Amino acid sequence: MLRYGLRRIAGILPTLLVIITASFFIIRLAPGGPFQQEQTLPPAVRVNLDRAYGLDQPLPLQYLRYLRGLAHGDFGPSFKLRDFTVAELIAQGLPVSAALGLSAMLLSIFVGVPLGAAAALRRHRPADHTVTGFTVVAMALPAFVVGPLLALIFGVYLHWLPVAGWESPFPRYLVLPAVTLALPVIAYIARLTRASLLEVLRANFVRTARARGLGPWRVLWRHALAPTLLPVVSYLGPAIAFVVTGSLVVETVFGLPGTGRFLVQGAINRDYSLVMGMVIVYGTLLLGLNLLVDLLYGWLDPRVRHE
Repeated sequence: MLRYGLRRIAGILPTLLVIITASFFIIRLAPGGPFQQEQTLPPAVRVNLDRAYGLDQPLPLQYLRYLRGLAHGDFGPSFKLRDFTVAELIAQGLPVSAALGLSAMLLSIFVGVPLGAAAALRRHRPADHTVTGFTVVAMALPAFVVGPLLALIFGVYLHWLPVAGWESPFPRYLVLPAVTLALPVIAYIARLTRASLLEVLRANFVRTARARGLGPWRVLWRHALAPTLLPVVSYLGPAIAFVVTGSLVVETVFGLPGTGRFLVQGAINRDYSLVMGMVIVYGTLLLGLNLLVDLLYGWLDPRVRHE
């Protein structure tokens, strides 16, 4: 298992370097620049700003200079929010985004797996039809529709939960965003769990366990659950990517002070360093969480480690 984990870790750094390189050059292909929108600046002042931020240097030199700063943990200053460094802006918004993403993933797993298992154990019964109908609706509705609808029902009409903002106690402000972000993932996990459990229950080792006189719940927990979760664990990688990208929309809908707003504002304002910082953070999170998914999959299925 250790060798398998080290092999997976060794592939992260080259992948992250490719992401950094591609993002660095792609963002500079977009028309405009961080200071070209400020029409009131005299040309001499704009030239001085370019020189101060190193934008007057050739692009390869800018890239090497940026990599040198990253090696020392320096994301550079924000070109537009000049009183802050990129690291300070990330530190402000990352806890909110991380809390939202973690809440959505935990909610997806702890709701989606039981729903799928219940549907499989009660196949062609009302519970199965209800779960199937829920998954169809949850996958069809986008977050920018579900979010305002939940805010209207539970915030405006019932006054149970706040509809926007971020104040203490924080969990109250996470409920609606987390549910909005988790609904499609819950639907996918429920469908995967249902299909996988139906297949596992027809396997020979499950029939053998039943023939030995084991009860249905003991068969499920001791024999059927681990192989059932293998497709679910495989889906966690794309699910994490969906949660990370979907949080940008959800944070905007519910007015959360997460990192999504910095990424959007940085892209609009051509704030190169801010966008690069967000891309590196999101890329590192995705690679790290996918590494955990790979390790979990290898732990559940030893054949993956041996291969």
